[in-house]
Amino acid sequence: MDYLLELAASPAAWLALATLVAMEIVLGIDNLIFISILTNKLPVQYRTKARRVGISMALVLRLGLLSTVAFIVTLTEPVFQVAGQAFSWKDMILIAGGLFLVWKATTEIHHSVDPTAKQEDNASNTVALGFAAAIGQILVLDLVFSIDSIVTAVGMTAHLPIMVIAVIAAVLVMLLASEPLAKFINDNPTVVMLALGFLIMIGMTLIAEGFGAHVPKGYIYTAMAFSAAIECLNIWARRARQRRSGGGEPLA
Repeated sequence: MDYLLELAASPAAWLALATLVAMEIVLGIDNLIFISILTNKLPVQYRTKARRVGISMALVLRLGLLSTVAFIVTLTEPVFQVAGQAFSWKDMILIAGGLFLVWKATTEIHHSVDPTAKQEDNASNTVALGFAAAIGQILVLDLVFSIDSIVTAVGMTAHLPIMVIAVIAAVLVMLLASEPLAKFINDNPTVVMLALGFLIMIGMTLIAEGFGAHVPKGYIYTAMAFSAAIECLNIWARRARQRRSGGGEPLA
């Protein structure tokens, strides 16, 4: 209890908490985009449940990983080397997650531009299989993003309570933002392609990180923010043209 009171009275601890919360929220954007795109493919009555289950699993995974901080630290230790390049368990998880993300985004883009493939895919899937598959894929990416998130938290502060509060705050923000983001993506089909492009970029970044090539996150998120801003301008322009033409409900 004295330890917690000491932390509460420390300005440095509050600064570390604010910084870590902001960082965790930013890192959660990737996960949230993936969950929004994936759950929008489900029947309407299953989407909210799938999003809540997926984000809840992210919280469970991150808190579970925080309870094994000593183990998390060992994930960054080299396991083997190939051609002079050392690989840790974290590197292998990032590479596997990045490959999965690139594969998934590429598959979704293919289905979007090929109506025949999309119709066959819809005809071959049952609702139960679709829901189970969505949860399974969300769980895979939750694990990848959770490890990246927790390793970042461990590197920023040595205080476990600060890590726990930051993770809970970030996941709560994800939970609150999931419905509006998913609705926005669903209402604006052109945004889906942009979001899938983001996922490919994030996947390639994870693969690069796994091979030891550090990519500053600021560059990635700045590019994403700029692209999103341009797409918002395009949406507003299309809606303005629709209103001027008297076409009624604006098209995305």
